[in-house]
Order: sequence, then C-alpha cells, then structure tokens
Amino acid sequence: MNCRVRCIGGTAALGGFLLAAWIFTGGGARALAGDPRGEVESSISRVLEVLKDPALKGEDHQEARRKKMREIIHIRFDFAEMGKRSLARQWRKRSLEEKKEFVDVFSRLLEDSYVSKIEAYSNEKIVYHTERKEEKYAEVKSKVVPKSGRDIAIDYRLHKTPEGWRVYDVVIEGVSLVANYRRQFKRLIRRSSYKELLARLKTKRGEF
Repeated sequence: MNCRVRCIGGTAALGGFLLAAWIFTGGGARALAGDPRGEVESSISRVLEVLKDPALKGEDHQEARRKKMREIIHIRFDFAEMGKRSLARQWRKRSLEEKKEFVDVFSRLLEDSYVSKIEAYSNEKIVYHTERKEEKYAEVKSKVVPKSGRDIAIDYRLHKTPEGWRVYDVVIEGVSLVANYRRQFKRLIRRSSYKELLARLKTKRGEF
C-alpha cells in the first residue's frame, strides 16, 4: 500500500480512537447544559443509549446502530471546520463546489472511522480535568487511563456556533489531529495534486 494512503488512514484511525475517548468520558461533577462540557456530556448520554439498546445490538442491526451514532456525532463535531482548517491555504483556492465536495468526503471518512472505533471501545477509564473558555472558544482537558501503561492526555477544542459548542480539533499528547491532517494534505498536494488528495480520501472511505 502506498505510504501516503497509510498515513491518511492512520490519522483517521487515530481520530477514531480520540472520538471513542470523547464519547465515553466520565467522572467528576456533571457540567451545566450550554457549557462546552455540558453539551459534550449530553451527546455522550445519547451515544451510550444507542450502544446499550438491545434492539440495536449485533451484526444484523449494525447499519441502524451506526446510522444513529453518526447522527449524534455529526451534531457535536464540526467536520466542515475541521476540513477547512486541515486544507489551510488550499481551502481558499477551492471553488464553492469543490469545498462542498471535500467537506462531504472528509466528514464521511471521519464519521465512518469514528463509528468503527467506538464499537471496539474496551472500557478504558477516561477522566476530565479542566475546562477553559474564552468567548467563542473553549478547551476541555481529559486523560485516558488504560488498563496498562501510562495515562494519555487528550484535549478537545471547541468553538461556539448557532447550534452550540462543537469540536473542531482534538489534541492527543500535544499532537493536534487537524495539524496532523494539514501536514499530510500539504505534502500530498505538493507532490501530486489536490485532485489526487480527494481521490485518495474517497478510496479510504470506500474501504470502510
């Protein structure tokens, strides 16, 4: 497999792990609805209900289960903003039609990766630390406590939108998911083209 394809796929897998951590975060006092943490916890409860629903368990109900999870995830994650920040300068060079196509492909790739990782979650303990909020931006810090090995720091960056607080980036051990994509996309476009990047993203999505 081409290295560039592996890189894109690896980042999607990392993103899936991060979302799984986000979905199952617990502990501490419950945040107020309307605050960044409060809105995240609201989504957590909804996803847990889907995963625990006996009527949606098993391979026979996978499609219906994943559809419900995607709907919840799409509300809390701002994939359009993630895509825009990941393309960086290339975003301004794209036409309106190209932007819409990229966001659609990018969003669906991340959603598919996230959902598959969520279903494989093995109950690692997740703990919130602090929430920092400045006007329209916020950051929620947490850590994953695995059954063995050291803790993993995970920060969620959110911005306030008319629909509420939405995640536009996730940082694990100081490494930004968006920055990681930005570096990969920039390198691939420089070596080949934007058209090739889009084709590779579509290929990765097809694998799911």
